Amino acid sequence: MGLDKLAPAEGATHRKKVIGRGPGSGHGKNATRGHKGRKKHGAVNPNFEGGQTPLHRRLPHLRGFKPVNRVEYAVVNVGLFAELEAGTEVTPEFLYQHRLLRDPNERLKVLADGEVTAAIHVKAHKFSAAAKAKLEAAGGTAEVL
Repeated sequence: MGLDKLAPAEGATHRKKVIGRGPGSGHGKNATRGHKGRKKHGAVNPNFEGGQTPLHRRLPHLRGFKPVNRVEYAVVNVGLFAELEAGTEVTPEFLYQHRLLRDPNERLKVLADGEVTAAIHVKAHKFSAAAKAKLEAAGGTAEVL
């Protein structure tokens, strides 16, 4: 079998409907568009709703503002560090290698959900006070990058 022998299955394709080719075709004169009116003569705006107030005018405008200098953080809980061995150094690059961060350059914030038992050294851009306390109580360190 060659590429030249490939074809759709029998009955899978249909002949294109030929319109506007005279009265003998059965689809002549108005070419299946009906009599007069906007839809016969040209394209109708797909957003037109027949004179009803369109959706884009019924919905409220966006309110407020987005701060230009807002800093987004990737959030990680200390519970993720429970399985790590004592003395492990956790950095954004380490988390990226273990597929816990999408981007190694993301800013990282550590939160306090979960428990830590091993002494782990964590380097992040921000820590919650409770997370810092949990890490230090387990004998580890919390270093701000």
